[in-house]
This record gives sequence, structure tokens and C-alpha cells, in this order.
Amino acid sequence: MEKQYILDEIARVAKLDGGKPPGSNRFLTETGIKTTDWHGKYWVRWGDALIEAGFEPNQRTARYEDEGVIAKLVGFIRELGRYPVKGELVMKSRSDQSFPSTGAFRRRGDKSQLRAKVVDYCQRHDGFGDVIRICEAVAEPQNGDTTEPRRNGDSATVLGDVYLIKSGRYFKIGHSNASGRREREIALQLPDKAGIVHVIKTDDPRGIEEYWHRRFAEKRKNGEWFDLDRAELAAFKRRKTM
Repeated sequence: MEKQYILDEIARVAKLDGGKPPGSNRFLTETGIKTTDWHGKYWVRWGDALIEAGFEPNQRTARYEDEGVIAKLVGFIRELGRYPVKGELVMKSRSDQSFPSTGAFRRRGDKSQLRAKVVDYCQRHDGFGDVIRICEAVAEPQNGDTTEPRRNGDSATVLGDVYLIKSGRYFKIGHSNASGRREREIALQLPDKAGIVHVIKTDDPRGIEEYWHRRFAEKRKNGEWFDLDRAELAAFKRRKTM
């Protein structure tokens, strides 16, 4: 979908609404143009699209209020019955137009700060004891969790890898904190030569691995191995970090 077409549609919908720039949900309803048609392709935020179309962005559209963002996260935690990983937040945002982007959560603090805001919200509203217990259960890193290790008493985030390895005609999607070593380990187990095609850096290796497994679920052949076409391969290789 061409960028200019989207800008023209913004102007058209604004004219229908008396000159008021449309919110992203209103725009989707009127035009059928999905967030995936523009997000990360032409603009990072809907407000940026409105500015380029010649409008002042609606502040409620440009950024959710803190209370609204946290309320959405609380609802998702209850829906899952556990605290979501980053990949689940990404998928929820893409499947639910009303759910905030991962950027909206990131602007409100790191993981521990975000959990604290969730607990604070739940304490100020009745009926969320279950969500408080879930947050308290993950307040400290569990054994084996290397995404938020302690070093000399300070917190430090370690980036892991989600890698794509090719062997023969098939691709393996996995995660590791040392993808080069993982490549050598896998190569020893395979009849065909294996090599890393692409690596995505992330602070949530397991969650992002799960995201790609779900995205390519229809192409799964066995375990973590997939029969990907050129478009799917290109989609994975476009991501440097997640």
C-alpha cells in the first residue's frame, strides 16, 4: 500500500469528521487500512502520520495516558493468568487494535518499574488481588533467568539472540546467549551443513523466539524447523533487534 494513498485517506476521513484528524481506530473502521499497513513501514507512531498529513496529532491518539496503558496490561495479565513476555505483548498489540504497542509500555519504565505500576493500579482498584499475586511471583528473576542478572549489586540487562539457522532446505528458529556456539552444536547433529542466516538481538530471547514460532506456525515441519519462503525469510531478516 502506497504512503500517499494513506495520507489521502487521512485527509478524506478528517473531512468527513469536520476537519478533526482521525484516531487510529476510527481510521481503521472507515478505511480498512490496518496498523500493519503503515506501522514500522512509513511511521513509528500514528501521530507522525497525522503530522505528515498536515494535522496536529490528537494527544489521546499519539499516546495513551498512563492509567489506560496500565489498565490494558492488567487485563492482559488476567487473560493469560501470568505475566506476559515481550513476544506476547507484540502479538497482542498486532491482533488487538485497542492494545498499546510495546513502545507505550517501554516509555513507562523497565520491567520492574512497569510491574510496580501494575501493582499500584491494582491496589487502587478493587478486585485485582489475583493480578497482584502474579506480579509478586515474578518480581525477582527466577533461577536460570539471564535476561536481568545481578552484577556487583547492580542490575544489568544482557541481550540474547534469536537465530535463524539453515540446513538443507529447512530453517531452525531458536534462542541462545551464544548463537555461534549453538550453531556449532547443531551442526554436529545434522547430515547437511548448517549455517546462521540471521540473528536478532533481544532482551527477551524466549518470548521473541515464541513470537516467530507462532508467526510461522503453518510452515512448521518438525520441532523448531520450518519450511520458509522468500517473503518469510525477508521478514525475519528485516529485524535487527526486538
